[in-house]
Amino acid sequence: MIIDGALCKAHYLVVDLPYSDAYYVKAYPAETTEAFCDGHNWAFSFFGGVPQSMLYDNTKLAVARILGNGKRKLTRVFSEVLSHYLFDTRFGRPGKGNDKGKVESLVGYIRRNLFVPLPSFESFEALNAYLDAQCRKRLDLLVKGHILTVGERLEQERETMIKLPQTPYDASDKQAGRVSSLSLVRYKGNDYSVPVLYGHREVLIRGYVHQVVISCGEKVIARHRRSYEKGGFIYDPIHYLPLIELKVGALDQAAPLAGWELPREFDTLRRLLESRMGKRGKREYVQVLRLMETFSQQEVHQGVKDALRLGTIGQGALKHLLLCRIEHRPPKLDLADYPYLPRARVAITPVSAYMSLLGAS
Repeated sequence: MIIDGALCKAHYLVVDLPYSDAYYVKAYPAETTEAFCDGHNWAFSFFGGVPQSMLYDNTKLAVARILGNGKRKLTRVFSEVLSHYLFDTRFGRPGKGNDKGKVESLVGYIRRNLFVPLPSFESFEALNAYLDAQCRKRLDLLVKGHILTVGERLEQERETMIKLPQTPYDASDKQAGRVSSLSLVRYKGNDYSVPVLYGHREVLIRGYVHQVVISCGEKVIARHRRSYEKGGFIYDPIHYLPLIELKVGALDQAAPLAGWELPREFDTLRRLLESRMGKRGKREYVQVLRLMETFSQQEVHQGVKDALRLGTIGQGALKHLLLCRIEHRPPKLDLADYPYLPRARVAITPVSAYMSLLGAS
């Protein structure tokens, strides 16, 4: 299929309920453990409960090894899923697709009916929104030979299901890692940035379907959109601003800041700061950017526009404007908000005025 203008392969998980004929399908960029678990979360949420028993094929995502007596040794992650949702499992015989023929035929049905012609979407989120809508549309279908719709039979089936737990399973791939001297963490062939403060620290990496979350101790220190390419560098420019503030000469050459697109008001602010303060103005500009460590880019952008409008372009004044906007109070930098205060205009004193003082004496 086409995702964001590029031709790529998608893997989709299908869960089928034989009694009600309800099904759920979700697509992923890769066939991974975290995608397998995430699909369970979404399917159970869609059905409104957990089936008491589920039949699987012998995917390596669930089965680590088939023992000599026919029993299966489950993977660690799939065992966690079972412990979280408390349902039983059954497995089809290797090479015997007829053991679960209904879902096998459903895979082909979905491919022919939902993926033909070649689908094109902006993202996997948009693709899955489309698939979710198709699954819900099926609930109104009256299948031949039945007097109740699929949704009505699902309501009956839901009465026999296990109740959903309060929180879904944490569908992530967990790995330990160490931050490099370049403030990067390696995960699945790619390097992800963390704040420079955590250089050479031990961290926990959690890989979700669409994001990578990095924690140090109990604190989440970085979140990135996950890349399925290899050998890439995924930077968050904000992570490197404390170092750039110390070495402001690297502001225009630093690799983590390359391609960082900011609204044009930021460029205007930088030119004003550097024209008034020189090299110190460049450092002041980096301090403005560091406000995004605490506030969102949208909030800082609005603060920059307010500062340019009022002519108060310093980092301290900009931070004051930000806090005033968030706290819904007028800034003390604009006298228009205080009409009761007397106005004073100070003009340039001419030299002749001093001469008049000498004459009076």
